[in-house]
Amino acid sequence: MPRFTQEYRPLYFLAALGAGGLSVSFFMYLMFLIPHPDTPIPTVESLVNVYAHESLGLKVLTTVALLGIAYFAVRHFTVLAANLRAFGELRRSPAYETLRSSNGEVTLMAVPLTLGMTVNVLFILGALGVPGLWSVVEYAFPFALVAFAAVGALALFFFGRYLSRLIVARGFDNEDTNHFSQILPAFAFSMIAVGFGASAAMSEVMATSVIGMAGAFLFIAATAAWVLVKLPVSFAAILRKGLAVEAGPTLWMGIPIFTLVGITFVRVGSGIAHRFLDTGLSPVLAFIVLGMLVAAQLVMGLIGWAVMRRQGYFERFVWGKEASVPSYGLICPGVALAVLGMFFIHWGLVRTDVVTLFSPVHLALLALVVMLQARTIQVLVNLDRKLFGAAEKPAVTAPAAQLETV
Repeated sequence: MPRFTQEYRPLYFLAALGAGGLSVSFFMYLMFLIPHPDTPIPTVESLVNVYAHESLGLKVLTTVALLGIAYFAVRHFTVLAANLRAFGELRRSPAYETLRSSNGEVTLMAVPLTLGMTVNVLFILGALGVPGLWSVVEYAFPFALVAFAAVGALALFFFGRYLSRLIVARGFDNEDTNHFSQILPAFAFSMIAVGFGASAAMSEVMATSVIGMAGAFLFIAATAAWVLVKLPVSFAAILRKGLAVEAGPTLWMGIPIFTLVGITFVRVGSGIAHRFLDTGLSPVLAFIVLGMLVAAQLVMGLIGWAVMRRQGYFERFVWGKEASVPSYGLICPGVALAVLGMFFIHWGLVRTDVVTLFSPVHLALLALVVMLQARTIQVLVNLDRKLFGAAEKPAVTAPAAQLETV
């Protein structure tokens, strides 16, 4: 089991989150590039058909994708187990009460955020690993709804306790707001929303689908409300004091939120179209919504890159010797842009006949996704080398004052 090289913090859950996200990103190749006409997502039967009837190129693609899914899924569960054990120890220590009385209490939202990703990974592994699952999948959707309801309840518990303390006890440190880490609850809520959206889109049972829609609506509303509350506060503090150096990755937190909102839109929109309108989600509408979200991600990504490059963040905390647990916040944006990029390419461009599947333009767009994914994996490997396991020379730790607040 991995060992932490830094003093344990709940933000270590982001390491498991990033590995789970990379597993999902490899699944996108199967989702959009191999045939599965009878099911909304690839299944064991889809894989059998590829190896029996499709071209060598598609077989190689499928094999590489499956290896990526399996490797990062194993990494996700391994790091998750280490986190859960360390988090249990933290809760029994005096440091937990100190954390709960500071702005850093918001980092507890990394726990339900990561557990939401765990349910998604399990669903993918079940679809690809359990023969005949789709014939009984309607029995599985209620369990998925219960799982996301449990994760949602945990998120609301952590968030409610945090928010009530701020309001009742005036326990918010206004001097520690020059970063966007306080938007972490919105990230967790959007992860839960997209999970509910899966049942909304894929279940043929009206009650199951509508319950999924209701859960997605609830947590998307929570996402939007918290962003509207906290974004102006943090942005104003950044303009006054400058961005906290170690908190650079929080500039990119909106990128995964946009991805989760976009996928929730596709899932809930598809569910509404199928259940109530007896049609499919309009590809033109998908082109507009997903295109705008990808554009927003690119703008946010360029701004964040420019700021962190000017601060020397990458040289210090990614490629340099300094170790910072919040650096794991760089992984999800890379994963999220790749995943939403795949949705936009195929829902927004291929389905509208703007781009032809496997044409030179399509392959060029896929190459961009592959390069982004490869760079994200490179960053994750480098961070794992510094933040997990035993190193010959201990990595330099970031300043303690910043570690307490970000």
